[in-house]
Amino acid sequence: MSKDIEHLKDIQLLVNTFYGRVQQDDLIGPIFNERLAGKWDYHLEKMYAFWQTVLLEEHTYSGRPFPPHAKLPVHQEHFERWKEIFNRTVDELFEGKIADEAKWRAERMAAMFLSKIEYFRGN
Repeated sequence: MSKDIEHLKDIQLLVNTFYGRVQQDDLIGPIFNERLAGKWDYHLEKMYAFWQTVLLEEHTYSGRPFPPHAKLPVHQEHFERWKEIFNRTVDELFEGKIADEAKWRAERMAAMFLSKIEYFRGN
């Protein structure tokens, strides 16, 4: 039986495993790899802080997560793949209340980002 997400080390394992898979994905990998070329370490550190703040309530993230995503060439299918990889990664590594919350928050964040991206494209 897997354990729940409890510490920064758990967040780091989740983020590193997830983005390792994203980088290899045929659909979303090229978008991430182009945008983050030479900046992956910085992005991963930011993601550790983001998820540490969201899931563990240890306030290490500051910033606005949406603006860097506003002009990405992404659509519904990209968000579906992102969620698929994220949920599979969480399920393979963790089990429990915080793991479930991670998947719920990812779902909400993906829906909000897609909605905002579509809004900005239309205006």
